[in-house]
Amino acid sequence: MSTRGWITPAARTGEQPLAGGRVLGWAEWGPRDGTPVLFSPGAATSRDLGFGPDAVAALGVRLIALDRPGLGASTPAPGRTFADFAEDVREFAARRGLGRPAMVGNSQGAPFALACAAAQGVVGALAVVSGADEIAHPAFAAGLPEGLARLVRLSAEDPDAAEKEFAGFTPQAMWDMVTAHSPARDLAVYQEPGFAVAYRAAMERAFARGPEGYARDTVLAMGRWEIDLADIDVPVDLWYGDEDTSHSPDQGVTLTGRVPGAVHHLVPGAGGALLWTHAGDVLRVLLERHAA
Repeated sequence: MSTRGWITPAARTGEQPLAGGRVLGWAEWGPRDGTPVLFSPGAATSRDLGFGPDAVAALGVRLIALDRPGLGASTPAPGRTFADFAEDVREFAARRGLGRPAMVGNSQGAPFALACAAAQGVVGALAVVSGADEIAHPAFAAGLPEGLARLVRLSAEDPDAAEKEFAGFTPQAMWDMVTAHSPARDLAVYQEPGFAVAYRAAMERAFARGPEGYARDTVLAMGRWEIDLADIDVPVDLWYGDEDTSHSPDQGVTLTGRVPGAVHHLVPGAGGALLWTHAGDVLRVLLERHAA
């Protein structure tokens, strides 16, 4: 598959002012009058790395990727919470006239997207794709490797110390971690020359304001989420590749059971790069669920 089938540069970018003087950076693909779909990108990436350009065009989607506070073009918001991000998205959608859009959350962007789904009236449907799971949930306590378990404990017991530790990460360290722990099927995507250039550039831009935005994201994602998943009343689909062993200990089975009415999709012969290899399937189901 060519790189063009996975990613292309954004058609439009900008910064949306919010009340209080902060801004959210955004990037768009697809027609200006298309069906809006918000995108919460993965760990340490930025608005610049979209997905599924061919599917976006064919389905008439206006894909809008958001930089979370402190990453890329978005103003930092020290001490922010999942609920704070949901309110930012609510304001962003209102100011841009998007109504109650659909949303996609990928990897570490998944819990932020789930927070938007749990907040009343923010989004109308959600696709979680290769979503980072709540590994601090008691269901996983006995099975985590000790190194990961230590970071989970630190995030819960001393979040300030955890943030300082995560702030030691760099774009190069993130790239090395991704490539060291990905199966061959995913490396065929990540290491394809055109994709690798775009992916690494998105990481560099994510850290443009420093590492603090990534560090705050990671503390939130690795601790207890403080998201009432039982409050979610919009359609949610969770997508995992059957070769993806890094995003969720049980490939989203437990997480799916915690979200009312959620549908679990386990895709044969796919890995953690599912967002790019199966973008059309994800977007078609999301649009159908959003319209129902």
